[in-house]
Amino acid sequence: MAVQKSKWERRYFLKRFGRATLILTGVLLTVFWFSLPNPLFRDPVSKVLEDRDGNLLGARIAKDGQWRFPFNEEVPNNFEKAIIAFEDKRFYKHPGFDPIAFGRALSQNIRNGRVVSGGSTLSMQVIRMARKGKPRTLLEKFIEVWLALRLELRFSKKEILALYASNAPFGGNVVGLDAASWRYFGKKPQLLSWSEATTLAVLPNSPALIYPGRNRRALTTKRDQLLEKLLGQGAIDSVAYLLALEEPLPDRPKPLPNLAPHLLDRAFSEKQLEPDLRGTKVVSTLDGPLQSRINELCVRKGAVLNGNEIHNLAVLVLDVEKNEVLAYVGNEPGAGAEHGEDVDIIKAPRSTGSILKPMLYAMMMQEGQLLPTNLLPDVPTQMNGYRPENFLETYNGVVPAKTALVRSLNVPFVRMLQQYGVEKFHHNLKKLGLTTLTFPPQHYGLTLILGGAEGSLWDIANVYGGMARTLNHFYPNNGRYSQDDFKKASYQKRNDQEIKAKSDLLNDPSYLSANAIWFAFDAMHDLQRPNAEGTWEKFESTIPIAWKTGTSFGFRDAWAIGVTPKYVVGIWAGNADGEGRPGLVGIYAAAPLLFEVFDLLSSSRWFDAPFDEMKKMTVCRQSGFLALPICEKDTVWGPLNGLNSQPCPYHQLINLDKGKQFQVSADCELPSNMVQTPWFLLPPLEEFYYRSQNPNYRPLPPFRKDCGQHKKGDKEMMELIYPKNPTKIYVPVDLDGKMSRTVFKIAHRRAETLVYWHIDNQYIGMTSTFHEMALNPSAGKHILTVVDEMGNRLEQVFEILPRGK
Repeated sequence: MAVQKSKWERRYFLKRFGRATLILTGVLLTVFWFSLPNPLFRDPVSKVLEDRDGNLLGARIAKDGQWRFPFNEEVPNNFEKAIIAFEDKRFYKHPGFDPIAFGRALSQNIRNGRVVSGGSTLSMQVIRMARKGKPRTLLEKFIEVWLALRLELRFSKKEILALYASNAPFGGNVVGLDAASWRYFGKKPQLLSWSEATTLAVLPNSPALIYPGRNRRALTTKRDQLLEKLLGQGAIDSVAYLLALEEPLPDRPKPLPNLAPHLLDRAFSEKQLEPDLRGTKVVSTLDGPLQSRINELCVRKGAVLNGNEIHNLAVLVLDVEKNEVLAYVGNEPGAGAEHGEDVDIIKAPRSTGSILKPMLYAMMMQEGQLLPTNLLPDVPTQMNGYRPENFLETYNGVVPAKTALVRSLNVPFVRMLQQYGVEKFHHNLKKLGLTTLTFPPQHYGLTLILGGAEGSLWDIANVYGGMARTLNHFYPNNGRYSQDDFKKASYQKRNDQEIKAKSDLLNDPSYLSANAIWFAFDAMHDLQRPNAEGTWEKFESTIPIAWKTGTSFGFRDAWAIGVTPKYVVGIWAGNADGEGRPGLVGIYAAAPLLFEVFDLLSSSRWFDAPFDEMKKMTVCRQSGFLALPICEKDTVWGPLNGLNSQPCPYHQLINLDKGKQFQVSADCELPSNMVQTPWFLLPPLEEFYYRSQNPNYRPLPPFRKDCGQHKKGDKEMMELIYPKNPTKIYVPVDLDGKMSRTVFKIAHRRAETLVYWHIDNQYIGMTSTFHEMALNPSAGKHILTVVDEMGNRLEQVFEILPRGK
């Protein structure tokens, strides 16, 4: 019985012991499996911006004051070989713990009576770096071994090497290979030489002692020993070894590149990255060398503008086809804090000046309200108290629509906007992507086309980029339209799948038609500006460019936008605080830099005309409107919808005598003796200004004396220039304390005609040839009456405001 009991007890004990062992093993395995923190490193990292080739554009130091770049899974081959040779030569053979290295280190420590070697593998060092601040005890060494074994089960050898390279200390406040490579050598790790790679490989072993710029002899010795070891292993040949020995050590940490600080701040403020703990690196679409060269251009141009107290510049370059940002200079480098250097002008709302005129031109073309050849009034104009003026304060009478855009004339475009409708233009601008129109259309009124609204360089350049893309894609898309063409450009590098994703094609344009855009660009290609003598001249360029300048009221903003099939370049110049300066105009402050930037870009052909959406049209040669049977004709290309545009309003038939010298009527001449003659006839005000610049213009012949007075209405013979409408006139006080005079002016078809002037039925005087009078009416309401010698009469109510109102 005793024997059986003993056997039973042994079996029971073994069974219980086995279970306990199994449970304990399971617990240990569970603890082992979940012992490794996830994520392994929680340190704050620097915000990093790279160009499209992976070169550093700029960085912001981490929150803990360390230059610690985000995790980089790529480790250069020469650094990998160097660090393995120096720290862990059996790295690819052990499971995270190397007994041979540990035994050797233990033996060395015993012989020296102090710790001279830790015997830690790279895997164990990764654990030690993750468990920062822990004392170097036997218990801590055991924990490192334990976690290193677990580390090897979670990560591959390459990943462990990358973890080491990204988190190793390299002296001072430099952490990680990427930061060290840029701080000490000014290059990305992939470009490190063997000398540079070995220098960095020996630094983590003793970062506090061996620091570039100090202890150069010790650092040189360690580097050279490592190079000799690599030579012995066959990792480098004798030539590479000797060349590496000759390379000097870095003197002191280099400043990091700061080529696109405003884009760096923008990228992280807009939080376009994935919500990843370590996702603090933006690989941008910027062309690093181009960005650098444009920065240099801005510094040179800024030095010139600074002489006129103009302190800020911004440049944006877009790749049209890829819809990507190539260069982003948010402000002039070195402008200084006192001049708002940190302000990102590219995003800032600024008065648009004339930069929106091509958009209105294209919209009216698209709807068939305009042909490029249509004559538009260019005369003194006053609309509901608003009095636009051309830049040179001169008038042409009438100009072709294309010429109005080519010369950026204000008065014709204000009249165009009145015809098109402020509400519709406002709506379409927002649809195109102008996000700064925060007020209703009534707030801007007709000033919307001349800088009464604000726009950002970002929005405006993107609109012109969308226009260029629409035109480029017209034939590849078989005349159909993609809504993607007007998407905002990306400054963050995208993968192939994102680039290839496209929306469905539409038969009709959602934004602007290709033909309307082409006619706008065609006019912008022929841009003219006044020269020093005040005459108009065309700006020539070696590259065909559609370009436009703009100047805001008060000379606060100077703009220049240029477009080719490949690129959009946007320039802004001014002061970030809004201070205006004389001479701050687009053609002088912004346009020269525009062409210098284009000189840095590759040339391209001109846009293909979308002939499928164009048609040859017969127009009157003199007016440019759709032809009437009675006018001389010409043939021009126009948008298809232009066939619905207005027929010529300026040609009419008049009755002349047989000598074609005088007008006659049925009151004085037999119908058989009348000669019906087509005549190009402008309204009196338009004619007044047009005749001074067009000597070939034929005024309407006078009526023959026996035909009596002109019967067709007073306004056909003369027209008021000022005051045009019921007007409140504020009269300033001169230096002598007396009130200034107000100049009243009319236009008459026959300048030599006598005109009699009256105010409040009181005769004032008479004029001939030059019909204007400088008068000083008293404060209050008055009636101006003018009567010519033929009895034609005009009246206009006006009010003189008393002093102080």
